Amino acid sequence: MKATALFASILFACSSINAQDPGYDVFVPIAKYLRCGDADRLSAWFADNLEIAVNSGSNDSSKKQAQQIVKTFFNSYTPRSFEINHTAGRSNMKYALGSLNAGGEMFVVTIFVNYVDNEYKIQQLKIEKVE
Repeated sequence: MKATALFASILFACSSINAQDPGYDVFVPIAKYLRCGDADRLSAWFADNLEIAVNSGSNDSSKKQAQQIVKTFFNSYTPRSFEINHTAGRSNMKYALGSLNAGGEMFVVTIFVNYVDNEYKIQQLKIEKVE
């Protein structure tokens, strides 16, 4: 009986580690991948379909298409730094505004995420050049 209770508590503890808590700061890993220019790891946060806008071109894209768009952007503009300047939202929907220094240019980055099925996913990503 004790062994079953112990196994159940370990199983519960491990499963809760993998689930993203609504209070979790989702923008910490997202900012890290933007700062590093890692399109592959960033795209792991993408919803299956999302809106992506890079330098005024806006598309509703699949996760794979959005990954390629971001990868192409990072190849053209190598990130040097990224900082989150503002965050807001509710527990199930959040957004962040940040500043990206990439390829000698400055960009404003807007990120909208939703909390669905125990995880955050990026629903919208905009990268706009500061004129």
